[in-house]
Amino acid sequence: MDRESIVNKKSEEIKKEVQRELEGRLDIDDEDVLRIIDEKIRLKNRQVSLMLSDKLAIRRDVFNAMRRLDVLQELIDDPTVTEIMVNGMHSIFVERNGGLVDTGKSFDSKDRLSDIIQQIVAGANRTVNAASPIVDARLKDGSRVNVVLDPVALNGPILTIRRFPKVPMDAAKLIGNGSATEEVMDLLRDLVKAKYNILISGGTGAGKTTFLNILSGFIPKDERIITIEDSAELVIRGVSNIVSLESRNANSSGCNAISIRDLIRTALRMRPDRIIVGEVRGSESIDMLQAMNVGQDGSMSTIHANSAADAVSRLETMMMLHTEIPITALRRQIASGIDIIIHLGRLRDRSRRLLEIIEVTGFEGNDLKTRILYRFEEKGEVKGRIMGEHVRINGIVNTDKLVRAGIK
Repeated sequence: MDRESIVNKKSEEIKKEVQRELEGRLDIDDEDVLRIIDEKIRLKNRQVSLMLSDKLAIRRDVFNAMRRLDVLQELIDDPTVTEIMVNGMHSIFVERNGGLVDTGKSFDSKDRLSDIIQQIVAGANRTVNAASPIVDARLKDGSRVNVVLDPVALNGPILTIRRFPKVPMDAAKLIGNGSATEEVMDLLRDLVKAKYNILISGGTGAGKTTFLNILSGFIPKDERIITIEDSAELVIRGVSNIVSLESRNANSSGCNAISIRDLIRTALRMRPDRIIVGEVRGSESIDMLQAMNVGQDGSMSTIHANSAADAVSRLETMMMLHTEIPITALRRQIASGIDIIIHLGRLRDRSRRLLEIIEVTGFEGNDLKTRILYRFEEKGEVKGRIMGEHVRINGIVNTDKLVRAGIK
């Protein structure tokens, strides 16, 4: 038996012994648990000689299993891991540097994975069970969590954790890594200050929430902001007058569901200067557009879409599914409410880039009119890295808000 197998075997033995010793003891703290683990390791060391690195690995693994998130804890503590994907008890993948890697880790049992999921969900004040098998939540460090239980997930339970950097991305870093240019970010800074309504589009993992955080940093510090999200992720710094609202699912304890749509309506009564909606994906699109059209200029949100033009189509479709307003009237609402659409994407080299900025210039006939302001154009590849530049295609047409804000 090789050393790794020996260490794994001893770790499992110690884990079971510690579990038996802790059974029924509710008042024990972390230090006491570590002392028990250390004593068990000392006794095992008499049976087979363990190196210091082996002892430390066993100590960490057993403690994580007893008091933290078991095999997931090491992945959560790894700053290079941006996403953790648990596909049932036997399969755990992670994302590193934009690529997917099989960790080779697994849970001891389905029950253990279920216990970890319940621990995470309960810590976020959410509930997941057979009656409500899908839930979005977050960890204390801000990581976003999605859970899908069996039998909805055939190989479940499924747990997905998206992590965010401890040091948030800012405009300077965005420019430094080539995702945008100084010229583009200067324009966006002016548009945010002048209260243009902005919609950020992109696919999963394109960086929409990160970019929304960056744009939120351009908001003047003396404004009152209301943020509305399914699971709170926005971190707006430097603004003291801020209210963060989070939706809630109904649960078996009798708590009613509070939707994004409910929160948008409530936010309008809270005297906001701006409303920031983390993402629109359904009927809340109607209320968001209404808010933008009744004086909440400077509002922002994100939407899943394949292009800036597709974002407009998706918004139309969302609204059509939840209202009987004619399509012409819906398009007029969009034309009056949305000023700028920013599209983000991941290129084949796995880099995240700002791909396009379009301006919604108005409504003519039965169609929305848009105008491309900037577009990313590829120029080739160097050592697998896509090279290109953000080309200015047109200048902005609707400058009224810039003029009123005193920005040239």
